Amino acid sequence: MDILLLVLGCAGLLVGLAGAVLPLPGPPLSFVGLLCLHFSSYADFGQITLYSLGFITLAVTVLDYYVPIWGVKKFGGTSYGAWGSTLGLLLGFFVIPALGIFLGAFLGALIGELMAGMEFNKALKAALGSFLGFVTGIFMKVVLCLVMIGYAVAAFLA
Repeated sequence: MDILLLVLGCAGLLVGLAGAVLPLPGPPLSFVGLLCLHFSSYADFGQITLYSLGFITLAVTVLDYYVPIWGVKKFGGTSYGAWGSTLGLLLGFFVIPALGIFLGAFLGALIGELMAGMEFNKALKAALGSFLGFVTGIFMKVVLCLVMIGYAVAAFLA
């Protein structure tokens, strides 16, 4: 059972890190990986560490949905841009996996705003806001997943 928890824990941490960029729930997967390691004999984390990382995981997961919306609204966008960004991200992932999610999110927001009847310059500004919100969300998730991986590595070395 211990080896299974070790494998699941390491897989959860790594898939979570990938999910911080891909359309997967990265931080929750990393946190589950950390919990698997905690319940194995290979790592032991304090309650404060687990509760803190759990709370931060929840907060980042919630913020990940609101930061792009905030970016769209802050730069004058509409729900068309937000939906376009999401659809562009998903389509971009399947067209050009590595670069497509970034390009797709930006172009999707731009196309969404243009379809809503916004003039090009305003649509471009709104698409930039959507893109900045998207990149901010990815940054938050990657940092959190790396912190959890850091805790796991430190526990293995202790």
